[in-house]
Amino acid sequence: MNYSVLSAVALTATLLVACGPNEAEIAAAKEKATADSLAAVAAAEHAYTIDAEASKVKWAGSMIGIKSHDGTVKMTAGDLTVQGGMVTGGSFTIDMNSISPLDTNYAKDGAKQGTKAMLIGHLMSADFFDVANHPTASFKITSTEGNTATGELTVRGKTNTETVSDIVVTEGEGTVMATGKLTFDRQKYGVAFQMPMKDMVISDSIELSVELNGTAK
Repeated sequence: MNYSVLSAVALTATLLVACGPNEAEIAAAKEKATADSLAAVAAAEHAYTIDAEASKVKWAGSMIGIKSHDGTVKMTAGDLTVQGGMVTGGSFTIDMNSISPLDTNYAKDGAKQGTKAMLIGHLMSADFFDVANHPTASFKITSTEGNTATGELTVRGKTNTETVSDIVVTEGEGTVMATGKLTFDRQKYGVAFQMPMKDMVISDSIELSVELNGTAK
């Protein structure tokens, strides 16, 4: 190989090195690729199956100016979809036979009135949730905007549009936890004591705090 050929090869190699990316450009490209990958993951819609045992709904109601009661009900099933850290869809079903008060505003067991067992029995009776004929309640999301979800709440066989507000979503590796608040008017669902004078002292608003825990499908 003569000197002219060697010179041409050296010149070509020099041009290739000079035209290639430098270390800063390579690092920037890697950072962009990582950012694009993370953005793609965040933009993807994730579907979860609700863990009924790990999820719960807290409820609260009150007798105006007298006392309040609160407790929980259990879930039986549910699903949730999340995109970009926001809920985009989902539904859950509640076992109405699982009504469990947590407060202490009751008479002692064995009293003629005002015991916890009496409250549970009354809430499950035809005066209120009529659990024998309507053993489940449910909520299905129909639309979402930011941290608010609108959907169909079904209680005692009646369905109305309600809103879940203050939704907070926490995603992990294949897991999700979503919390939110829903307040509904019991009168819209026929949840009313059939003695008007007594029903009037009960607040029409029932407050729910929902916590959904699930795993990726």
